[in-house]
Amino acid sequence: MWKIRIVALILLIAGISVGLFLYDSETNPNSKSHFKLGLDLASGTQLIYRADVSKLATAEVSESMQALRDVVEKRVNVFGVSEPIIQVENGGLGNSDEKRLIVELPGVTDIKKAVEMIGKTPLLEFKLVDKNYVPSEEEKKDNKISSQAFIDTGLTGRFLKLAQLQFGQQGGLSNEPVVSLNFNTEGSDLFAKITKEHIGEVLAIFLDGEPISLPVIQQEIPNGNAQISGRFTADEAKELVRNLNLGALPVPIELISTNSIGASLGQDVLNKGVSAGILGIIFVSIFLILLYRLPGLVSVVSLGMYIVIMLALFKFIPVVLTAAGIAGFILSVGVAVDANVLIFERMKEEFNEGKDNAEEAIKNGFSRAWLSIRDSNISGLITSVVLFWFGTSMVRGFALVLGIGVLVSMISAITISRTFLLSIYKKSPGRFLRFMFGAGFKG
Repeated sequence: MWKIRIVALILLIAGISVGLFLYDSETNPNSKSHFKLGLDLASGTQLIYRADVSKLATAEVSESMQALRDVVEKRVNVFGVSEPIIQVENGGLGNSDEKRLIVELPGVTDIKKAVEMIGKTPLLEFKLVDKNYVPSEEEKKDNKISSQAFIDTGLTGRFLKLAQLQFGQQGGLSNEPVVSLNFNTEGSDLFAKITKEHIGEVLAIFLDGEPISLPVIQQEIPNGNAQISGRFTADEAKELVRNLNLGALPVPIELISTNSIGASLGQDVLNKGVSAGILGIIFVSIFLILLYRLPGLVSVVSLGMYIVIMLALFKFIPVVLTAAGIAGFILSVGVAVDANVLIFERMKEEFNEGKDNAEEAIKNGFSRAWLSIRDSNISGLITSVVLFWFGTSMVRGFALVLGIGVLVSMISAITISRTFLLSIYKKSPGRFLRFMFGAGFKG
């Protein structure tokens, strides 16, 4: 009896959670308790950026892309976009070395506004003068230094911890705007090494590919502090500080694709997906009840609990629901039904072998079906992991929902259905209960 109480408690908690979510969604459209929907189900804008990781060591690519994702997410959040989705993925088949940043902005349908929302994030770099570079006659005439005259040091905005606006001394007056930079531990060590090994040389500071300051290294700077001075006003310095603190990009990015999803299209896809799921569940429920009678009815109840638990998990994890994700959810319902069918068929074989003890038939049926259920679900989990690991964002959504569904279906089929069947069974069942148990399996 304690097992059914635990199952009932799980159902109650999950049901109340989903009920509160749905109620809050209806009464407060701006609430954040909505289920997270992908752009194919909700209106919004998708921006795809290509990241230039050619100058990074292979071991640094993954960390740099994660830092890039965090930086862009921080900038988007400043503008109050509801539930932005920002993720990193490979370029696809045939170009696995290319790294892309996918930015999805629900509720933003103006692509121009979306691009402005990301903003021109400054790419901060520190470069040394190439001693072997020979300037052209044109460069000598114009007294300009080409960007080709500099070599990378590896020190970029990726290592920046904090930027502050200060005012330095100029002609005895404290009126020169200065941007003070403070690097993290790794950046401080690199900065100290550069300044120690290149005293007397120019350490150029580049912003978005253009040199903005050409200071000369006077001495080793071991504390990770640097300054950018000159060439901008106080307002420009203030804007630079704000942009750097919002996140200097660790790697350059290029916008390569934009996609806008209208509200009507997304709602239509959502309505059709939900309708298909409801009809499928209804037909499957009718099939189970007609074929297996009482055990079939129990499996329908178990299936209902499975759906409630899945919806609760979608909110608590949270899972971003896309059209592919809904397809994975519907497929996982089929996986849950398949487990029940295997169990009931094993129980049917027990009854056909002449066993009249329903309790023994139930236990043996679950025991005999477990190995098949375990193997098929493990196969499903492996498939989900492979799809999630190598797939694009849409495929990952499908794989994630399917994987969660497979795990939950094992619980609903093995634990919930078994608990209910054993609790309904009585040692001296009446004629009606015998009919509901026996006739559904025999014949």
